[in-house]
Amino acid sequence: MNDREFGAGGQFMDRGRMNQNGVVQPLLTDLYQITMAYAYWKSDKTDDTAVFDLFFRNNPFHGEFTIFAGLEECLKFLDSFHYSQSDIEYLKQTLPEGIENEFFEYLGNLTARDVTLFAIDEGTVAFPRVPIIKIEGPLIIVQLLETTLLTLVNYASLMATNAARYRMVAGKHVKLLEFGLRRAQGPDGGLSASKYSYTGGFDGTSNVLAGKLFNIPVKGTHAHAYITSFSSVGELKTRLIKHKQTGIMEDLLERAIHHRQMLSHVLDVSTEESSEGELAAMVSYAIAFPDGFMALVDTYDVKRSGLLNFSAVALALNDLGYHALGIRIDSGDLAYLSCLARETFEKVAERFKVPWFNKLTIVASNDINEDTILSLNEQGHKIDCFGIGTHLVTCQRQPALGCVYKLVEINGQPRIKLSQDVEKVTMPGNKNAYRLYSADGHALIDLLQKVSEPPPAVGQKVLCRHPFQESKRAYVIPSHVESLYKVYWKSGKICQQLPTLEQVREKVQISLKTLRNDHKRTLNPTPYKVAVSDNLYNFIHDLWLQNAPIGELS
Repeated sequence: MNDREFGAGGQFMDRGRMNQNGVVQPLLTDLYQITMAYAYWKSDKTDDTAVFDLFFRNNPFHGEFTIFAGLEECLKFLDSFHYSQSDIEYLKQTLPEGIENEFFEYLGNLTARDVTLFAIDEGTVAFPRVPIIKIEGPLIIVQLLETTLLTLVNYASLMATNAARYRMVAGKHVKLLEFGLRRAQGPDGGLSASKYSYTGGFDGTSNVLAGKLFNIPVKGTHAHAYITSFSSVGELKTRLIKHKQTGIMEDLLERAIHHRQMLSHVLDVSTEESSEGELAAMVSYAIAFPDGFMALVDTYDVKRSGLLNFSAVALALNDLGYHALGIRIDSGDLAYLSCLARETFEKVAERFKVPWFNKLTIVASNDINEDTILSLNEQGHKIDCFGIGTHLVTCQRQPALGCVYKLVEINGQPRIKLSQDVEKVTMPGNKNAYRLYSADGHALIDLLQKVSEPPPAVGQKVLCRHPFQESKRAYVIPSHVESLYKVYWKSGKICQQLPTLEQVREKVQISLKTLRNDHKRTLNPTPYKVAVSDNLYNFIHDLWLQNAPIGELS
């Protein structure tokens, strides 16, 4: 048993100033990070300093933007980074024989105190090749951070981006709820999905633990099992409910049956076709939650049973001073059924003089994805809220973002990784990143420069070059220049006031508004430009020529 203390669910524990996921610890890494650390140590590289860039090469989901998320978890990891005694004992048993005890003593004393972490703000839109995190510090320690930082950023950013895309296609007036815990990749995947879908723009989750841990609104209705657990009204053991104003006990079932008879004529539906068990279940649920009555209406037949029974119970509640919330449809033709439901509610509102019936919420679920919502939009659906699970939390369209962590400088000397695949050639050296804006407030281009270069200035012409294609270049005169990096960790301390989850969520929407609509559209979006300064361009290509082997023809 590890000597760390695990909290509720075996995952989260109090690490002082921040709640830390107990699974996130130095051993949550690949073995080769530790074997490399030993080789560095053996080679007397303990005093070497290095700079690593964490970035991705392609935007996910065939889009042209990515939402950066996971920074707070990275900072928690740095704050708690320390190999425990049981970690050291495990490594002694696991690593190859012959490793000196002095190395284990060295590991036992390691912390992230001498590490400096630069990052863009969490919730900001990011683009390929622009490092979202830059790490400086002793070579061994910054190497050991690689895998853990990648696992903390990769899924978080992918999930937040996926959620942001759902938010864009759904529109700002439609509610989005994350229902994916049961389909997520394990408990940690489920919690992360809830957190980062909320970051990306969802309005709530069905995940109760995520609600507790992250203060996310928790929403839900009931399952088909609740409806099918009743077969007749005779099974109702409780029929009475207090009138909201008078406090007098009233028979809700009796009123519901009365309203159902009247509704059958208004809606042209026979009561004999509707399910008595469904009516009993809805009455039972309404008695339990009279102010929060939201019913599943597709267990048997939405048109002939579900809407009739729901409306009857909702009118019965109205007699007693309560307002139902709405319905959920979990199967069938969602566009048609949502329109039918809205039409039904409008008829009831007019016939029974209950105007609030017009505003009943229609929730739709059932394996919904981005394309489903786009199709429903084209069909003129009347859905107020989508409950989305599998496609959201598993990111089925693209299950991994592909962030990488590359050495770009050691002891002040630039390093470059070459490849026959130009996409995998790294941009060497310690760099700064700037976002240049046009006069209308939209982001024009992200510019990478050597740290020794002065930042671009407002109103001054800047030559921006494609990092690898010589002919692609343009002058930009920015109306606003944003320096993307802030120091978030230095000298063993967090250097910025960390935003709340709500503030990161708001940051996502603000950042997305800086992009032109053609960058955000779902079909054939315009690529956002990432460039390097003329100085950095020449630096990259000079270093490339110095390191590329010269072939010989014979």
